[in-house]
This record gives sequence, structure tokens and C-alpha cells, in this order.
Amino acid sequence: MRVALMVTCLGDTLFPEVGKAVVRLLSRLGVEVDFPEGQTCCGQPMVNSGYLDEAVPAVRAFAAAFEGYDAVVAPSGSCAGCARHQHGLVARRADDPALAEAVATLGSRTYELSEFLVDVLGVTDVGASFPHSVTYHPTCHSLRMLGVGDRPLSLLREVRGIDLRELPGEAECCGFGGTFAVKNADTSVAMGADKARHVRETGAEVLVAGDSSCLMHIGGLLRRQRGGVRTMHLAEVLAATEGASPGASPEPDRLPA
Repeated sequence: MRVALMVTCLGDTLFPEVGKAVVRLLSRLGVEVDFPEGQTCCGQPMVNSGYLDEAVPAVRAFAAAFEGYDAVVAPSGSCAGCARHQHGLVARRADDPALAEAVATLGSRTYELSEFLVDVLGVTDVGASFPHSVTYHPTCHSLRMLGVGDRPLSLLREVRGIDLRELPGEAECCGFGGTFAVKNADTSVAMGADKARHVRETGAEVLVAGDSSCLMHIGGLLRRQRGGVRTMHLAEVLAATEGASPGASPEPDRLPA
């Protein structure tokens, strides 16, 4: 299986450790991961703002960069959702049948990280060890656009040593929403403050989510409130082997054939 990492703009520019964690995690599971250097923005900011024509070059670049791969894995529900559901809108707007066919094929092969682990590799125990209290925020695009359901939680429950705590109001939006946070800053901050308060109520040491954008938003509020909670991407927790026996990594429950 030829697998490519779609690192995302935030991963590339602000949170490179997330992309590295994905590679470490998949390598531990026996999956060789490529990093197509031609990848750029998936075009989501333009699409979400209504600039479909301006998104065409980004979608073309995406189709070219990831052509021929059996699976494209993204540590982001929003970017995976854009590739799977929004690229088709852009291609149809451009009246380009070849591009529409290419993005339809790629969209069916693009997975958010937890989807790839659970649905494609068939694993929930990935051999992780993370002896800390954790609460999980399901991001809007992963929850509503992709329908990842409890896949991230099923992975976290198998992490050795973890103390997984339920987040009150977990399904509520954190208020980031990409350009929403810029255009509606006051509302965004109010929503984020509610989410941060719920996070603090859990008493967890770490807030985990599958999108760096939401973690950036909530994490900023937590730091300003001196909440004492750090943020980590799901990939970083699943790649962790903290507390494992020296010289040995925990074994996952099943490796891909």
C-alpha cells in the first residue's frame, strides 16, 4: 500500500511535531509513509469563504501531488473533509471533468488519522503508552462532516496508563471555525471560553483533539486563563511510548498484512 502524509498548512508551518508523530506512529505499525513535496494548502480557507474560483489552483496542486497513492492520511478532520467533500464542488465549478474525476478518486482514498488506523489498518491498540489524565475534544469537521464517531476514543482507551476523562459538552463547537474566528472574534472567544471551562472542569492534565487548529484556539485561551492544561494532538499521544519498559515499545494488537 502506497501511503502519503497530507501534513496540512498548520502542521507544516506551526506544528511540525504532529506530522512527525504520524510518521512515527504509522512506521511502528509497519506502514511506510511518503511525503509528497509538491503538496500545498488543500484550499479549504478559500472554499469556506466562498472563493471557489480562487481554490481551483490549490485543488489542482492537491490532485497532482497525491496522484497514484492508495491512501492519503491527514492529521486533521477539516482538511480531510475538504479533500473528500469540498474538492468536488471546486472541480464542478471549474467545469473540469478530468479534475472532478481525479478529486473523486482521491477523496475516496483520503482519511483522517483515526479513520485510517481503525478502518484501514484495523487496529485500536497502536502500542502507545501515555500515563497522564486526558480529555478529548471531538472537532466539528471530524464529528459532523466525516462522521468519525468514537474512533479516536476507541484508540485512546487502548493507550497504556492513560486516565481518559469525559469532557462536558464535548460535541459543542470550540468557536475556532477557521475564518469564523477572524470575522466573528467576540463570538469565537466566548465559545472558546466555554470549552476551556469544560476542559478545566475535568481536572485533566492534557487536552487532546484531532485538529491542530482547534487545539491552537482552545490552548490559547487555557494559557491566558492559566488553566494548567497542555494541549496535544491525537497523533502525538498515539505515538507516545512514555513509561514503557526501557528498550522495548509496547506491541500493537494487530499489524497490517
